[in-house]
Amino acid sequence: MLDARGSWLAEDELESARERLPIVYIDAVPVRTDARGQVSEIGLLLRAMPDGTLSRAVVTGRVLYGERVRDALLRHLEKDLGTMALPRVSPSPQPFTVVEYFPDPDVTGFHDPRQHAVSLAFIVPMDGDCTPSQDALDLVWVTPEEALSAQFQEEMTGGQGRLVRMALAHCGLLH
Repeated sequence: MLDARGSWLAEDELESARERLPIVYIDAVPVRTDARGQVSEIGLLLRAMPDGTLSRAVVTGRVLYGERVRDALLRHLEKDLGTMALPRVSPSPQPFTVVEYFPDPDVTGFHDPRQHAVSLAFIVPMDGDCTPSQDALDLVWVTPEEALSAQFQEEMTGGQGRLVRMALAHCGLLH
């Protein structure tokens, strides 16, 4: 496993890097599947945003220097969903899409006011008990139809609702 002690930037160093470089992230859409492998539920976290608002979101986080993408996925899934979440991440995971977050919400529709971030997005089946932890305030499991509803789409900011729709489309669940 990666020794992260030397991989973290001090807050002022991170802020400086965010002003000058795109930062690599992962987005993980946690799902539960039925016996046929079809997505039956999507896990949505409730997070406090930097501006003080609350937002529904998928698991997300930075890839550290020297860290493999698979290890970053596992680290963030464990951090946000707990050690008993039991994610099924392939030995060589492939993203279903790549999204770019920009400080300007009009560039791509994916918005992060802090930075330009390039995020590899994955759909990750979960087999264990998931409990929100760290920065997550709550976790709800919703059906694909509920995730597409106006209620949940309005609760997701920064393009997260669009990302969930893209994940469902990738799974053949968006008509």
